[in-house]
Amino acid sequence: MSPPRPPVNEKKDAQADTRSIGSSSSDSGDDDKLLEIGYVPSFKREFSNIATISFAFSIMGLCSSVATTFNSPLFLGGPASVTWCWILGATMCFTLGASIAEIVSAFPTCGGLYTASAQLVPKRHRPIVGWVVGWLNILGQILGLSSTEFGLANMIWSAVVVGKDGNFTITPGKSVGLFAGLLMLHGILNCLATRQLARLTTGFVFINIGATLIIIIVLLATTPRSEMHSASYVFGSEGFINQTGGWNNGIAFLFGLLSVQWTMTDYDATAHISEEVKRAAVAAPSAIFIAVIGTGLIGWLLNIVLVLCSGSLDDLASSSVASGSAFLDIMVLRMGKPGALFLWAFVCMTAFFVCQTALQAASRTVYAFSRDKGLPDRGFFGHVSSWTQTPLRAIWFVTLIGVLPGLLDLASSIAVNAIFAMTAMALDLSYIIPIFFRRWYRNHPEVKFVPGPFYMGDGIIGWIANVNCILWTLFVCVIFALPTYLPVTGETMNYAAPITGGVILLSLVWYVIGGHRHYKGPQSNRTDLDKPTLVGDDALITPPPLAEKAEGTVQVV
Repeated sequence: MSPPRPPVNEKKDAQADTRSIGSSSSDSGDDDKLLEIGYVPSFKREFSNIATISFAFSIMGLCSSVATTFNSPLFLGGPASVTWCWILGATMCFTLGASIAEIVSAFPTCGGLYTASAQLVPKRHRPIVGWVVGWLNILGQILGLSSTEFGLANMIWSAVVVGKDGNFTITPGKSVGLFAGLLMLHGILNCLATRQLARLTTGFVFINIGATLIIIIVLLATTPRSEMHSASYVFGSEGFINQTGGWNNGIAFLFGLLSVQWTMTDYDATAHISEEVKRAAVAAPSAIFIAVIGTGLIGWLLNIVLVLCSGSLDDLASSSVASGSAFLDIMVLRMGKPGALFLWAFVCMTAFFVCQTALQAASRTVYAFSRDKGLPDRGFFGHVSSWTQTPLRAIWFVTLIGVLPGLLDLASSIAVNAIFAMTAMALDLSYIIPIFFRRWYRNHPEVKFVPGPFYMGDGIIGWIANVNCILWTLFVCVIFALPTYLPVTGETMNYAAPITGGVILLSLVWYVIGGHRHYKGPQSNRTDLDKPTLVGDDALITPPPLAEKAEGTVQVV
């Protein structure tokens, strides 16, 4: 019989078991931080700074998101509503993005704000807070993926309508069929290994911003000065045109926020890939911050130019009935059909990138929630493939579930629009919960918030940003909940608020009935601990030192 192994060797094996495949000395700081939070690194860190910034820009979409939402502010509050609501909403979204970024910097895990929220409250509240935020975030991300994919399908069909001079009818069957096919394609692409995903993502930002700037330049170059609208139409009272059928001018104007709030959401998507990002505590929040500023400013310029070159509002209203997109109609009006369709292909490509990154982020969220036993799947979806080092099960779960909302279009367009309207509301509510609790429980002995490199501080700047984004989000949720046309009928009713409220209520009922049995809050999966430990417990504060750090890689046992 061989002699017993020395204790030091046992410790080394335990240490090795907490390291990810492919961990190197350059990534050890990221891995140490993840171990402090309570998780074994499971992904390869292949996303560089530029790939991470590109991911953050891509999730917002810019020109494609504006294209799919431009009709709402233009035909509800008028051209001036488009212009002013964008910069107003973008400024407020900047405070939300900055508030999210500092939490992501402190908790760089693929659970994102879901994981953080459970650590920013006392222990007795961690399960219920984590449960609600987790389900809101998953709901918002999957619906956001479905709505963007559905929007992409309709953008492609809009191009067909324009190409055939209106002699083409878009039916629910065509929209749903193309939507489902595109979603399957994105599911296949997301099965690539992390390195290939990072390389693919790196180029997204250049196409996204490049296409937007080219559209701006070409619109200005092809619109005669005599046909450009006046400053009063773009910025002043001439551009306030209430077309809501009964709402007062103030509410009609505020409906212009629907476009910017829809575009500038899913900020935390970058957090959900943070376990695949190098120097995640710096790179992930910085990417969010840069993307929010860039999308806000460039998006404002795009909206101004679109309104400036838009031509007659009545003509746009009639032409967009066939194509479904005033954005495309403005391009056709100024550039001609060939030029407009050529650039429209890049707008569609941008939407394609949004769906690609949205599916990646949503699958990591499902993986994290399953890893913490938040799903009744016994951890089935919290599995990382040894082949690609990505959560293939979670990817296909999100892909297949994401098809279901689009199928509602076969029954009722009202139903599918109501489901999609929940996206921004569900996501934004999941964001402000951890921001609120970070401030509310800042002096609680069981809450230990250790700021990351990106931190606004406890001074007036940090407080203003946090309080402002919470109040703004609650205000915007009220706007999201209002029907956009009066009188209210079955076709004009906005079901977003009751459905979102219903989902929250059902999740709470589920938690009380059975969820509390398997979900205790985010749980550590470190194997070097003597007993099961919740994320945020004191036992996790000091990670084991990296075994054989200088020798390169350490394998998972």
